[in-house]
Amino acid sequence: MKIQELPADDNGCGWFHLSKKRPVRPAHSGHTRARWAVVGAGLTGLAAARQLALNFPDDEVALVEAQVVGYGASGRNSGFAIDLPHDIGAPDYIGDPATARMNLKLNLAAQAIIKRLVSQHGIDCQLSPIGKYQAAIEDKGLRVLEAYKSGLDKLGQAYEIIEGNDLPDHFGTSFYRRALFTPGTILLQPAALVKGLADSLPSNVSLFEETPITEVEYGNPIVLKHAKGSITVDKLVLANNAFASNFGFLKGRLLPVFTYASMTRQLTEEEQFRLGGKRAWGIIPADPFGSTLRRTPDQRLLVRNSFSFNPNGKTTNKLLRRVAATHRQSFERRFPMLASVGFEYTWGGAMCLSRNHTSHFGELAKNVYGALCCNGLGITRGTITGSLLADWLAGDRNELIDFLLSSRGPNQNPPEPFLSVGVNANLRWGQYRAGLES
Repeated sequence: MKIQELPADDNGCGWFHLSKKRPVRPAHSGHTRARWAVVGAGLTGLAAARQLALNFPDDEVALVEAQVVGYGASGRNSGFAIDLPHDIGAPDYIGDPATARMNLKLNLAAQAIIKRLVSQHGIDCQLSPIGKYQAAIEDKGLRVLEAYKSGLDKLGQAYEIIEGNDLPDHFGTSFYRRALFTPGTILLQPAALVKGLADSLPSNVSLFEETPITEVEYGNPIVLKHAKGSITVDKLVLANNAFASNFGFLKGRLLPVFTYASMTRQLTEEEQFRLGGKRAWGIIPADPFGSTLRRTPDQRLLVRNSFSFNPNGKTTNKLLRRVAATHRQSFERRFPMLASVGFEYTWGGAMCLSRNHTSHFGELAKNVYGALCCNGLGITRGTITGSLLADWLAGDRNELIDFLLSSRGPNQNPPEPFLSVGVNANLRWGQYRAGLES
């Protein structure tokens, strides 16, 4: 089958440009035979390829990336490796307690993998186990914090409520009325993490960058074709999230929703003093449509908000200009003392969501497998599902694998044009209702 859409992210991602440059691995050319192929060298694909190589040390694993490592969605998020369940479809962000406990185990296992690999390979990705804040300004946001607090109580998880008068000691800004701090989140530089993981793969992984697959012949064997040749394999793992639909799977079940971020230049010493607060922190909004913020270890401020549904997996320069203006308003509301500090980068990045907030894990067709649709938790969920999929393919079973296999998977979406009209209308309405949280 022909692949109709290919990844084409914008060139504005601050994380990518500020992370250490690395030699790009050559694109594939000619005709190669391998036992395994993994499509997509984001966090899921890197984890799957690494674990396949370790589980099958005598097999060659071809890891195929359409763009450059770190340039795609895995390098474009806000850098929160969250430990706690984060079900945005549940009023208390927790949902069913039994499911939440399993998701907690998955997230903690992912964090352990990330910390081990970062330490083992000396990956400089600003890894900071400093927790996260969930902050509110609107009455609705305060109610969300109360609900989240009750959910954390059910799970027996630690937290701290910080009232508005004390928040400037944490953030510098007096914008928020209350925050709920949880200590287990890891903050990091996502593009630096992805690059470091790619450069420390086992020797039996062959990474091919800038090799977009344009056609697939499913059969025994499977043939992946591209402009300069082909890769023939026995087994295929898809780790390309919403682009899996272009490979013929989960059609009409995945939602490529883009969110957008802007990052400032580095703050001067005087500006840092004017801001005050801690030197690094991360804030997620009480309202899912609100603004996420980071103060990075290298003293930049990041604002992420605004959403759009892009079925083709691409954004536009016009939309980037519009969201940059929105980010400016959000920034100046929170940091009036830094109104003269400009943005150096603005970018968009895709999240793969499903209407029922579930993922796909396991078989897609004979000899084709996938770990797809992270629902906004790409760092932890991508890392652990890629790893566990490779373990399952090696014959392992445990409670985490069984839990993932038991998922009913993403729901069917309404047909077009109703889908695009409905999703974008809901996104606009959600952002409007977020009020000052945005």
